[in-house]
Amino acid sequence: MTSLTNLTIAEARAKLKAREFSALELTESYISAIEQAKILNAYVAETPDQARAMAKASDTKLAKGEGGALEGIPLGIKDLFATKGVHTQACSHILDGFKPGYESTVTQNLWDAGAVMLGKLNMDEFAMGSSNETSYYGGVTNPWRRHNSNAALVPGGSSGGSATAVAAHICAAATATDTGGSIRQPAAFTGTVGIKPTYGRVSRWGTVAFASSLDQAGPITRDVRDAAIMLRAMASVDDKDTTSVDLPVPDYEKAIGKSIKGLRIGIPKEYRPDGLSAEINAVWDKGAQWLKEQGAEIVEISLPHTKYALPAYYIVAPAEASSNLARYDGVRYGLRVPGDDLIDTYEKTRATGLGKEVQRRVMIGTYVLSAGYYDAYYVKAQKVRTLIKQDFDKAWAKVDVVLTPATPSAAFAPGEITDPVQMYLNDIFTVTVNMAGLPGIAVPAGLSSQGLPLGLQLIGKPFDEETLFQTAHVIEQAAGKFTAKSWW
Repeated sequence: MTSLTNLTIAEARAKLKAREFSALELTESYISAIEQAKILNAYVAETPDQARAMAKASDTKLAKGEGGALEGIPLGIKDLFATKGVHTQACSHILDGFKPGYESTVTQNLWDAGAVMLGKLNMDEFAMGSSNETSYYGGVTNPWRRHNSNAALVPGGSSGGSATAVAAHICAAATATDTGGSIRQPAAFTGTVGIKPTYGRVSRWGTVAFASSLDQAGPITRDVRDAAIMLRAMASVDDKDTTSVDLPVPDYEKAIGKSIKGLRIGIPKEYRPDGLSAEINAVWDKGAQWLKEQGAEIVEISLPHTKYALPAYYIVAPAEASSNLARYDGVRYGLRVPGDDLIDTYEKTRATGLGKEVQRRVMIGTYVLSAGYYDAYYVKAQKVRTLIKQDFDKAWAKVDVVLTPATPSAAFAPGEITDPVQMYLNDIFTVTVNMAGLPGIAVPAGLSSQGLPLGLQLIGKPFDEETLFQTAHVIEQAAGKFTAKSWW
């Protein structure tokens, strides 16, 4: 039998229904795989006993011919999602020991669909990072290696644990979040598929907030079909989230395999900045050619305000973060470092509990929201955000989908990028999607000359994830599958 951990969700689902193996057997295979992959540091909390109990419950349902869309499928959960009674710390020291008494809407939807929880996955602290190096629990190691090299590589961030766990086959799929590229960039770095749905498609309730107007949850999976299965299970309207949109959730899987003949694919000229890697450029051109060969029309478009997206994002996101993170004060939960008075306790707790990158963004955010600077920075950034959205609105009159690179490079080594601004440039192709609230998917499209995955990004119209799945599947079929060779 094929190793159970090598099966996609779709394959495992079919075999579970056919009773070729049990959900418990599948879960035990993943528990064993996690034990053998400790060096990757993908999990910050494992829940094997809970996983076994959930798997046994799934087996009972499957034996009766019942069960949900993810019945018996073992998943990894990013440490940003509240899981009742289980470690939920956003990989930050300031939330030490926090175990919520409630379940996030996303994870509850997954458990209702029959999924099994293997544990909580590593991430950049409070989702602030592009390499998973800011986690209080240490960096995650990418399961990929360059040709003829044993040097470690980062998996991208902030959902680095999710991407690594999926690529290393130590969960069938994982939840993730995307504020400026934190699903799509790590997916591109690890040869996996990651979709950031339209803002409002997936509830944010019970998910630790970074920047509330930008955050959106989505899945990281091994292929496009699995992403479609996962997103349908995760998405729902939610009265507890005022930004949740009351629209029916389509059966995304039905979009897989549909012809793209006549589809108009936009190629934005602004996404070819000076110094763009020749390899990234080549894989982008190849992706456009694959779509053209399947009957799509390639249309050059202009998104003129793209160049302002990154600086505007790094005003809006830190501003919202400084507001959201004000609740971590050492008084109600998590870490508490006693001081001489209340203010001193606040200061010492935050200085000890928050990492350097989180402190940097909170300070930037506090500055741009302060008297005398609010209009000059925050208000202006919000105006730029409107212009970015208007660029896309105009583009949708000409095209159905936009095709761009997912990242400006392949995965890099830990410590290779020390300048914060250079690190932020990893989000250059992804932040516009969050600023405009649009859906975007990263799909593997090739390998670099050093044997590392390169991804392409497809951007869609609001709430048109179906067209993204349809188009991404065409690229996936043309590019073939990419799997990291086990070395751990």
